[in-house]
Amino acid sequence: MPRVGFRPKKGLGQHFLLDSGITKKILARARFEFSDLVLEIGPGRGALTLPLARTVAHVVAVEKDPYLVALLEKRLSASGINNVTLVNDDILSVDFRKIAPSSPEKIHVLGNLPYNITSPVLSKLTENRHLIARAILMLQLEVAARLTASPGGKTYGAITLLIRYHAKPTPLFEVAKGAFSPRPKVDSMVIELNFDQPYPCRDVDPEDFKRVVRGGFAHRRKTLLNSFKSSFPPWTREILVNTMKDCDIDPKRRAETLTMDEFLCLASVLRIDKGSGN
Repeated sequence: MPRVGFRPKKGLGQHFLLDSGITKKILARARFEFSDLVLEIGPGRGALTLPLARTVAHVVAVEKDPYLVALLEKRLSASGINNVTLVNDDILSVDFRKIAPSSPEKIHVLGNLPYNITSPVLSKLTENRHLIARAILMLQLEVAARLTASPGGKTYGAITLLIRYHAKPTPLFEVAKGAFSPRPKVDSMVIELNFDQPYPCRDVDPEDFKRVVRGGFAHRRKTLLNSFKSSFPPWTREILVNTMKDCDIDPKRRAETLTMDEFLCLASVLRIDKGSGN
């Protein structure tokens, strides 16, 4: 750990990985190739950055804390590593198109995400999915469980479907909270999001799909019919019931029981007018 003049910043969600065995396991499961360009989110003091740089073509490491950028710059120099570009910025403000402007290959992403910005980072990744091959992410265990959940449980929700629409999520392994300093309150999980494997048979507009999914889960305890009625007043009960019949869905079911294909069917049949909301 950095010692003199440094204290982890709670506001930045800083928890530093100390277990070198976990570092090796992450890189082994990530399966990066020597030709890969990797965007690392929040490199911290370089627990992953240094060994990663020795196995790939180039690393762009985005770190918000200027103290850690300076520290990591010294560590890289002392180790003779010159294929890492350090960017002192907020990952949510970074233009992904400028990371590899001349490369025909997609970038790979690696990151131990601060818990307080997990949702915005996931949104940022899906927005830039056309530039990304895969993302290997360490997430709060509860969030990772939601991304990889199956229909019917409490962890299954809108985020499950919205991520799966764009990428295939695969849980890799759990990481105990004792592997970090400061010690977080919860355990973590490393997952892979493969943006080269979006959900198949997607013949619906992504925005239509998003609105239907969010409408279904807006009132989780209500039936799907009542949740849609509350979320989309222009849709009459008759339209909604007929739509569900077309998709062979009982209107009394709740959103958490519907599969991806059933939500896709609803979005396709409803044909949302994005301008008017009808």
